[in-house]
Amino acid sequence: MKMPKFLRESKSGAKSALSARRFAKSEDGTFTIFVLLGFLVILASTGAGVDLMNFERDRANLQSTLDRAVLAAADLDQKKPAREIVDAYFEKAGLGGKITSVVVEEGFGSRKVSATAEATIKTHFMHFSGVNSLTANAASTAVESIGAVEISLVLDISGSMNNYSSSGGKSKIALLQDAATEFVTLMLDSDDPNRTGISISIVPYATQVNAGEPILSKFTNVTAEHNYSHCVNFIPEQYSDADLERDDTLERTAHFDPFTYSEGSIRTPVCPVRDGSAITPVTDNLEALTKQIKALTATGNTSIDVGMKWGVAFLDPSVRGIVSDLADDNIVPNHFRTRPSDYNSDILKIVIVMTDGQNTDQYMLNPSLREGLSDVWYNAEASEYTVYHSQGRPNFFWPQQNTWADHPFGNPDPETPANEELGTAVRLTYPELFNRVSLAWNARYNYYWQSSAWAEWYSKAYAKVETSAKNQRTKHICDAAKDEGVIVYGIAFEAPRAGYKTIKDCASSDSHVYNVNGLDLEDAFASIASSIRKLRLTQ
Repeated sequence: MKMPKFLRESKSGAKSALSARRFAKSEDGTFTIFVLLGFLVILASTGAGVDLMNFERDRANLQSTLDRAVLAAADLDQKKPAREIVDAYFEKAGLGGKITSVVVEEGFGSRKVSATAEATIKTHFMHFSGVNSLTANAASTAVESIGAVEISLVLDISGSMNNYSSSGGKSKIALLQDAATEFVTLMLDSDDPNRTGISISIVPYATQVNAGEPILSKFTNVTAEHNYSHCVNFIPEQYSDADLERDDTLERTAHFDPFTYSEGSIRTPVCPVRDGSAITPVTDNLEALTKQIKALTATGNTSIDVGMKWGVAFLDPSVRGIVSDLADDNIVPNHFRTRPSDYNSDILKIVIVMTDGQNTDQYMLNPSLREGLSDVWYNAEASEYTVYHSQGRPNFFWPQQNTWADHPFGNPDPETPANEELGTAVRLTYPELFNRVSLAWNARYNYYWQSSAWAEWYSKAYAKVETSAKNQRTKHICDAAKDEGVIVYGIAFEAPRAGYKTIKDCASSDSHVYNVNGLDLEDAFASIASSIRKLRLTQ
């Protein structure tokens, strides 16, 4: 029997619905799998991202800690070992044991610290994929070094430097000239592209230091008893400070000779005036420096303290105005007019002090003889001296003629053809007298008629600062320099034990002292020059 059409359609629809339900049920399973897989992928990606974020955080912390640690370790003022500093930073950051290496390179006025670190960072999600940890590596290098260089060469030109070296085959002054010339040439060789910024001052010293008229005239409060020479007597307190202000009160050293019998022009004044004895300030003019060194001659006592005072002063910012004025006078190169630089700048400041002896007596004229009129007349045309004495009968003594008279030779009153005398006598001031005659000559030949002549006109005519006091002054000025960060090198050249001790105490450390003989003097200067040049090449 044929089924009605609507029944056939109803049955067909039921079959389609059943098929659809079966298909849907089958697709639900597949979709769930895809959703789960997608979720796992998202979870894995998110977990890996979290692990990577944690890794980057810890790596950045490792690197930052290492950067801070090597910066601290490279600080030139840091006294502790670099490894100890780096380890301390890591311990404080909770990263102890992560340092793998620390390398330190020390230079002359420089320190370079390189370090590496490694940390293992556990993963929280990536271990599901077999990655249990990540390794963070860090490396850092810090360098602290000095920029340009200011140098004071404080050189002994006392009389003992004329002696022959024990092993050098030349006089000690000749060996010093060779060594100092080599030093300034090494520092200022025109073929060296790194020479820019190096300035050198030369401070020769004997009994005193000849500042030279161009320098001393720039100070505004120097006594003016004479203008024959240009040294000053520093007071003890001035050795305790590195500075030397333009308006400091400075007593000009009297111009006199306690060493020789000389007349006409004194042979060995306390304040030297001979060629090569004056300070050469702040220059990079190699020709000028070598010319000065070649002109050095040796005479007089040894005053390391006075040499160091001037040497340190030309590294101290207090004399910058003086240097600027010298630049205006074309004595200092214009590009150095702002030197000496501040102590907290990146300029390396060095004193190299050299001696072949030890501090010896420094002479200062009795204050009553420093200025004013003396009792001595001089007749230049007749080459005759006259000495006045209030108790004389009459009052004027002519030493060359061993005669007493009532007037200075050449000045009869009234002068007539019967008593005419050659020339005219002029009363001398004390500076004029002692510029003409040494203390010993004056006592021996002008005042020989006095029983107390030697005591009055030689022994009591001067005072002196003795060795022990000068050693203390040297220590004070050296300490003042080192307190300001100045590096002090000392060279004891065939010096006695006491002189070596003074130089050793002055130097920045035991490693800054050279105790040398003969040709080793040149090696000492070359060693210092090499250290400075290496420093500049690393900047």
